[in-house]
Amino acid sequence: MDKQKHYVVDTNVLLEDPKALFKLRNGNENTVYIPYHVLLELNKFKKDPRLGHIATQVIDHLSQFPDQFTLLKTHSVAKSFSDLVDNYILKEVRESGLEKPILVTNDRVLQLQAGLFGIQSEGYKDSVPSKSEAEYYTGFVSDQDDPIPNCFRWNEKGKPVFYGGKSEKIIDYQLKVWNVQPRNVYQNLALNLMIDPEVKIVTIQSAAGYGKSFLALATALYQTLEKKIHEKIYVVKPMIEIGQKLGYLPGKINEKMEPYTRYISDLMIKLHKLRPANRVFTAPVEFPPQYNTKRFELLPLAYIRGMNIENAVVIIDEMQNMSRSECRSLLSRMGEGVKCICLGDINQVDNPYLNVDNNGMNWVVNKFKGSKIYAHLVLKGDKSRGPITDLVIKSGL
Repeated sequence: MDKQKHYVVDTNVLLEDPKALFKLRNGNENTVYIPYHVLLELNKFKKDPRLGHIATQVIDHLSQFPDQFTLLKTHSVAKSFSDLVDNYILKEVRESGLEKPILVTNDRVLQLQAGLFGIQSEGYKDSVPSKSEAEYYTGFVSDQDDPIPNCFRWNEKGKPVFYGGKSEKIIDYQLKVWNVQPRNVYQNLALNLMIDPEVKIVTIQSAAGYGKSFLALATALYQTLEKKIHEKIYVVKPMIEIGQKLGYLPGKINEKMEPYTRYISDLMIKLHKLRPANRVFTAPVEFPPQYNTKRFELLPLAYIRGMNIENAVVIIDEMQNMSRSECRSLLSRMGEGVKCICLGDINQVDNPYLNVDNNGMNWVVNKFKGSKIYAHLVLKGDKSRGPITDLVIKSGL
């Protein structure tokens, strides 16, 4: 009996993992097909500021390995992308003549549409971890569970105990970093992880308003300007818009990023008022501030390719809007002497190709949990940014 499977790959799978062709082929066990309209979508995404670098990588990969797939032919091409391209992809599969084709897509609506035409479909298995670790693992373990490296546990007196790589200790003291005092026990624990020299990479997960970015920036200033452990601060984030698109933005890269990073500048000025950070700026502080790029740099995710980052504090913001491949590309840029602080909220995914399970924050927690150089913490508390934010969180809006 022939066990060979005929996989037809959707665009979102290739954007998630350009190497999906090899994995689905499994040597020469299966055959992989790419609809013509998937190529059209990739060509369109080349000009997308969020996905352009990934689409280009996928196209390069397809060009290098043309023997790994077969392109489906079509006699009907969408006139514009205002048309429903998914309908054309389904038509290509139906007219392909393949025996029992399997459409591989993470688009659940397309899976339902395929079922209407009797086309078998499935999600790309490497897109979703076994469970959403960033949702279930808080950084604490129960009394019944064995401690893992860099986790916390409450003792009988209600004090948090930290299980570091070398020893365990009760956190019964409150830190003060760059004149920033934590507002609750969870913020205090986050600061402990951020300044721990044994923890090279930490992920901080929480809803909006719990101070993730503020604490991370305070820690970065503390370690670069005060303790001089590191030489520079990088803040990296994906450029994902919420709601209506801004369209093309003129100017230099810093000017283009300003609408996306205004909150970072607000926080930097606030920290500067708490304790002067003159070496980070090139001129008297005004808005928007001018940064000394030898000390502080804001970078869009797409600019990281090809870089080698050393002796720096790297703050990765909104990691939930990064794909698995983007996380891999970014974190593999980290050289010696790097402290990496990853921030995110898996319940606030704005990237249309990701979800609560399939996002960068969840992948990092899932793959790094248990490492001696990694720690994770979910920030909690009764008070966040303000009363309106508190109401949003409590009401579940």
